[in-house]
Amino acid sequence: MDNETFKVAAVQMVSTPHVAENLAMAAELIAAAAAQGAGLIALPEYFCIMGVRDTDKLAAGETDGRGPIQAFLAQAAAAHRVWLVGGTTPIACGTPGKIRNSLLVFDDRGERVARYDKIHLFGLEMGGERFNESNTIEPGDIPVALASPFGRLALSVCYDVRFPELYRRLAPMDFIFVPSAFTATTGRAHWETLLRARAIENLAWVVAPAQGGVHAGGRETHGHSMIVDPWGGVRACQPKGPGVVLAEIDPLFQARMRAGLPALSHRTL
Repeated sequence: MDNETFKVAAVQMVSTPHVAENLAMAAELIAAAAAQGAGLIALPEYFCIMGVRDTDKLAAGETDGRGPIQAFLAQAAAAHRVWLVGGTTPIACGTPGKIRNSLLVFDDRGERVARYDKIHLFGLEMGGERFNESNTIEPGDIPVALASPFGRLALSVCYDVRFPELYRRLAPMDFIFVPSAFTATTGRAHWETLLRARAIENLAWVVAPAQGGVHAGGRETHGHSMIVDPWGGVRACQPKGPGVVLAEIDPLFQARMRAGLPALSHRTL
């Protein structure tokens, strides 16, 4: 969009085990973001389903290119004439008992323009918490960035944010997207620090829509969906509960930061 300002939105949800219920809530929040002028909107990880058991998402898995979740994303993008970074959708793969955790991007005509499969799979053993995504998810292996009217968009999901080498593979970018369902435990300790670090080291905007509340089965996600500017400043944040955070993006701000601190051109490794 050259040097014109525009608005970006990160949607926060507290998704349930029921796909239809989650799609209805996502529709309301996308409409709210579009009504406030956002032309680029991002949904959180597992916006469509947060089950009681890790295996619940397998039943909601869709064939690539077909299914109610993918149809919803395409229709919502086209209806509101927005670019939609569609959180993640469980997409069937060739491995029995597993899916791909896929981030799908749709343009303002409702055409899918990118798919990124989460590469780094979360594992945690801390106190009474146990998580092992590799039990039900097949990892991706291809980093993805794409051109858009808003600039170059780098795609990642949740746990990916702990691996800065992923973003170095994709640099330079204008935006980093990190749709997430961070646990309350790791989120309190690391979420904001990691997002601000990725913004600072890449001199890029970071858009991080998150799950934010207590879900069926008792799992608590950290929330704090936020938009961080290329200097590491938090422009918008929502601590808990469903909602939308927006920020006005000035491309000249990023250009000034990169001109004043040309760290990306100083890389030697």
